[in-house]
Amino acid sequence: MIGSFKGNCPLCASMALAALLLASASLMSACSANQRGEAEPNVTVQAAPVKTAAIQAIISTDAILYPRDQAAIVPKILAPIKKFYVHRGSVVHSGQLLAELENQDLLGALTENQGGYEQAQAAYQSALQSAGQDLKVSREQLDAAQKLYDSREILYKQGAMASRDVQDAAIALTQARNQYDLAKKAYNLKAAEGQMTAAKGKTISAEAQLSYTKIVSPINGVVTERPFYEGETAPSGVPIITVMDLSKLVARAHLSPDQAAQLHPGDSASIVAGSGQSAIAGKVTVVSPALDPNSTTVQVWVEVSNPEGKLKSGSTVVLRIVARTVKDALIVPSNAVLTAPDGTTSVMVIGNDGRAHQTEVRTGIRDDGKVQVLNALHAGEQVVTAGAYGLPDGVKVTVSNGASLSGATD
Repeated sequence: MIGSFKGNCPLCASMALAALLLASASLMSACSANQRGEAEPNVTVQAAPVKTAAIQAIISTDAILYPRDQAAIVPKILAPIKKFYVHRGSVVHSGQLLAELENQDLLGALTENQGGYEQAQAAYQSALQSAGQDLKVSREQLDAAQKLYDSREILYKQGAMASRDVQDAAIALTQARNQYDLAKKAYNLKAAEGQMTAAKGKTISAEAQLSYTKIVSPINGVVTERPFYEGETAPSGVPIITVMDLSKLVARAHLSPDQAAQLHPGDSASIVAGSGQSAIAGKVTVVSPALDPNSTTVQVWVEVSNPEGKLKSGSTVVLRIVARTVKDALIVPSNAVLTAPDGTTSVMVIGNDGRAHQTEVRTGIRDDGKVQVLNALHAGEQVVTAGAYGLPDGVKVTVSNGASLSGATD
């Protein structure tokens, strides 16, 4: 059985045909030699042993680096920039004062509102005391009128008091009760409370407006943008300072749905920032649950540490993600695998008889010049790595160092 040649170019086809004709000629020559009693020729090849080792399914793609966290700080009010306290490249921490805006008018408004609030508080306290005193006096008057009425009614029943005096006491009691009811209503200081609450609200609003003139950092990080100068007024909605947390960066890549389906948060990964640079280890943190509607791809995030700040946000890197790891896999060099036009794969195994035998195999993971073989082979067997194309099945071979593998068990 003749090994198939992988490729569609005319030159490759010609080379395959030449190799096939050469192999056929060798086979015919060997048969003729056998008929004449001559020694059978050996075909020189290169070979490698089948090994048992771990192999990883690697997904490799380009990615863009983004900061793990970022704050583009937009002022909540329009005012000229009074002072900056940081520059581009400054390292800042959460809560640190970065800049101040002009605030004299807001200071005046706050002072005015604080005065109004204090007046409202004083008016409320005065009204509270006055109403309380009126309520106390009216209560005492009601109690006195009640006692007077009760005593006169008793004397009237005993015949020691005229009915007119009892009626006068009843009228006085009714008047005292009405006065007490009015005092209780006056003690419900809703209007004074409302004025004080409104004044307090205005003060709080003025304090908030003043606080907006102090620009503080919401995160730890580095100042990466400061596009304005002191005295300028930033347009509405435009950041005056950008802070990025660059201690860790996120490499964002777009993968096909089939590739993304193999990944999970926590999978190992690495990035290479440039040619000759060493790989930096990271972890998959996000596998988007939805497709990008424009590209029909899945966004995947890999987080890497950047303690020395060598990685730059916005740069392109090569991302490698370990989708799967197989331990104790049977491994052969990738150039030992022959692929036929119908997609079937095979290898030329050098048997104990020193002959090359074409063996159909199923392959698995391919990585860095290695291929996982799923069947038909055993660790220690020798497979042809160079010279297998067009090699006749069963032909006797010699490895390139000249040592015949006839009778080999390794």
